[in-house]
Amino acid sequence: MKIVRYIVGSYLYLMLFAGLAVWALTGCEDKFLDEKPLASLSSDVVLKSKAGFKNYITALHHAAREEQTLEDNHDYYFTMQSGTDIATTGQEDARPFRSYVTYLNPNANTVVKYWRWAYQLMLVRANTVIVYANKPELKGIWSNEAEKNAIIAEARFFRAYAHNTLANLYGGVPIVDTIYTGPKTDFVRNTRKEVYEFARKDLEFASQYLPATVEKSKEGRIVKAAADHLLTEVYISLGEYDKAVESASKVIDSGLYNLMTTRFGSEKDLPGDVFSDLFKLGNQNRSSGNRESIYVWQFEDLTQGGSGSSGGNSILRGWGPWYINLRDPDGKAGMIIVDSLGRGVGLTRPTTYFLYNLWQNNWTNDIRNSSYNIRRTMYYTNPASKYFGKPVEPKTTRIDTMQNAYPTLRKIEGKTPKSGNNTTGRTFADFMVYRLADTYLLRAEAHTRKGDLLKAAADINVVRARANAKPVTPGEVNIDYILDERARELIVEEPRRRTLIRMGKLVERTRKYNMREDTRSSIQDFHELYPIPQTAIDANFSAKLEQNPGY
Repeated sequence: MKIVRYIVGSYLYLMLFAGLAVWALTGCEDKFLDEKPLASLSSDVVLKSKAGFKNYITALHHAAREEQTLEDNHDYYFTMQSGTDIATTGQEDARPFRSYVTYLNPNANTVVKYWRWAYQLMLVRANTVIVYANKPELKGIWSNEAEKNAIIAEARFFRAYAHNTLANLYGGVPIVDTIYTGPKTDFVRNTRKEVYEFARKDLEFASQYLPATVEKSKEGRIVKAAADHLLTEVYISLGEYDKAVESASKVIDSGLYNLMTTRFGSEKDLPGDVFSDLFKLGNQNRSSGNRESIYVWQFEDLTQGGSGSSGGNSILRGWGPWYINLRDPDGKAGMIIVDSLGRGVGLTRPTTYFLYNLWQNNWTNDIRNSSYNIRRTMYYTNPASKYFGKPVEPKTTRIDTMQNAYPTLRKIEGKTPKSGNNTTGRTFADFMVYRLADTYLLRAEAHTRKGDLLKAAADINVVRARANAKPVTPGEVNIDYILDERARELIVEEPRRRTLIRMGKLVERTRKYNMREDTRSSIQDFHELYPIPQTAIDANFSAKLEQNPGY
């Protein structure tokens, strides 16, 4: 009887719905259905004024920052480091890149999400700004051509940033240079070189029309040096090394930037060194006195839209050890969450290669290995433990040594947010995407590929001199040495996977330096590139979107 009542009831519901539909189509006057919205946020409405374009540029910056904040356990930026030469996952379950064979496939989270981030966020917003800014009917909103070109230049920087990222990860991908008013299902892959060439043209335009500096209220906005920095990388990818040197030199020789060599910023009077100052809260932007930063993701505590989708800068959460799980020698809780340590969960941890091998010749001199920059001793933080304040003894269990108590990169640390909640593992420290030390190392790479090892060594030694490290000789310089130096200087900041793929070194160096046997043994030659997401292939049913070999 219950089944009969369900069927009859469902049938009557459907008949009632059908009757209402007929009534709606035949029994109503047309004017009843003609809604007049009081407001609209369509591009046609918004992009009719300078204020509208400003809103879209803000949305572009938001999209770019989402590279770090859009995900949690599978955060994009963590996957740019974990499973490489410098980092592995600390967690023992099936985390990204613990096993390449298990994880890296056309349906993997990071594979799909990076593709969507680029095509559904970055390129849509960038192309919308570019297309609308060039509309003849909007010419009257600009004070002059330079003002219009500056807006277009910022959008073209982000379009190049997205295409360059795609080419680094996937190889050849479809170039998208406009917006579409309807579904498009016939994309085809351009060659990797064509994608880099397209990014090059965008960046050359951006370099010409972006401002050299911006006022304090606009910190975080894209400036000329950011375009020239990225252009240097793109020129290297295209094998145009002379142009790469020229582009990097525009930044280095501009007079606007220099490596910080004296203490500065919010904690300059506290124990530390100039390298640690770069990463203290409030020290990332030029207004702090930091003349090294070029492009910085902005985070604002207790501000609508200021925290990103994951609720703040999540680098500490991903890279910090899960120290609150540690037990003291009596088997009791040894830890509580404390301010600067926050709440890491050990998603990504440095490898033995980074923590020990890279410092062998400069263990005590290189300030990047000082106690202010790598925390190698932990102390019990729980006042209820009789071991409170005492050093944590060496641990022997796998979960402790891999996830809960490994040396910490202190550039990830941050103060408790204004909300007072330090349990989320997130901070609101701004994040330097590009800084001048990276520019020097890119120019050193270009010199090396040209065969000019004398100039390459000179650029590397500018970075090493600030670190008080022993100078490198020209005879010691090669691509692997540059990668070693990039690790010492830029770990956490650099999207290491993209750098290694761009250089053709991912598989080789992961096999050589990653500390996990399952990672080293599982990575195959074809893993040098990401696969094309299966969702993209399936949706593109009017043309064949070729898969990368091996997948």
